[in-house]
Amino acid sequence: MKFIDIAEIYVKAGNGGVGHSSFRREKYVPKGGPDGGDGGKGGDVIIQANRNLNTLLDYKFKRKFIAENGGNGGKKKQTGKNGSSIKIKVPVGTIVYNEENGEILADLTEDKQKVIIAKGGLGGLGNANFATPTNRSPRYAQPGIPGEEFFLRLELKLLADVGLVGFPNVGKSTLISVISAAKPKIADYPFTTLVPNLGIVKIDEFKSYSVADVPGLIEGASFGKGLGYQFLRHIERTKILVFLLDATSNNIQKDYDILMNELQTFNSELTYKKNIICISKIDAVDEEQIKFLEQITFGDMKVKPLLISAVTNLNTESLKFKIWELLQKQE
Repeated sequence: MKFIDIAEIYVKAGNGGVGHSSFRREKYVPKGGPDGGDGGKGGDVIIQANRNLNTLLDYKFKRKFIAENGGNGGKKKQTGKNGSSIKIKVPVGTIVYNEENGEILADLTEDKQKVIIAKGGLGGLGNANFATPTNRSPRYAQPGIPGEEFFLRLELKLLADVGLVGFPNVGKSTLISVISAAKPKIADYPFTTLVPNLGIVKIDEFKSYSVADVPGLIEGASFGKGLGYQFLRHIERTKILVFLLDATSNNIQKDYDILMNELQTFNSELTYKKNIICISKIDAVDEEQIKFLEQITFGDMKVKPLLISAVTNLNTESLKFKIWELLQKQE
C-alpha cells in the first residue's frame, strides 16, 4: 500500500430544510389556522480516527464529501426529515487543519475519537410557529440555514514513543527489524526506506513501546532535499530520539552536528527531546577504530555513545532496555 500522509479535501454539511407555509383546510373548519411544518436539520460531516488505517491514500482520489440536506417541512405541521450525516475515517494521529487560515480543527490521537468537523444547518420554522393573537394567519416561513463548509488539510503524524534519526543507509531499518517485529525493506543502498516504519518493542508482558524509523536525513533536508524532510513531522510526537551514527563515517562528529542542525531548522523543539546516541555498524570497523569511538563524546553535555551492531546484535538488548528506562522517566 502506498503511504500518503497529507491530503486536501472539501467538506460540506447539509443545508437545513425549508419551513413550510400552509393553512388547515378541513371540512367543518372554515377558518383553519396556519399548519406549516419545520424543515429538517442538515446532516453533519464527522471525522473519526481508526487504528486499522495507516495512510490517507483514499483521500487522494475522493476529495469531496457532502452530507445530505434536511427535508422541507410539510402541511399539517409535518417536520422535514433530518439529513444523513457522513463519516470520514482517518488514521490515528491525523491532524485536521482549516486550509484557509491554518487553524487546527481536530487532533485525533486515539482510536474511535471523533469530531463533528462541519455542522449541518438547522431547518427553517414553518408558519405555524409565527401565529400570534394579532397575526393569526402568518404567510411566511423560514428558509433553512446553510450547512458549514471547509477546505481541509489532513496531515498524518505517526504516534510513536521513539524516533530513529540518522543518515540514509546508517542501519535504522536493520535495527528496527532486530529489536521489534517490524519487517521493513532493507538493502545496501541509500534511501531504502521510502515510507516510515513503525515497530513495537516488547520488554516484558504488558511492557512495550513503539519505534518509528523514518527515511534518512541528509544535509539540507529541512529545506526539502532528499526524502527525510517530508517525514520529519513523524518524529515531532515522539517522546525520545535515538540518533544512529555510522561507525565507518570519515567524520562522525560532523554527521551528528548536521543531524542536530536539520532538526533545529525544521522544529527547534526537537533538539530538546531526550535522546540516546548510538554508533552503528561496529562490526564493520577494526579494533583501533572501536577504541577511538569509545572515547569520543557529543554535544555540550559530553554524552558518550552506545556502540551497537544490529548485524551481530552487539548491545541491541542494552539499547532496548536503555530506551525503556528513559521512557519511564518521561512519564
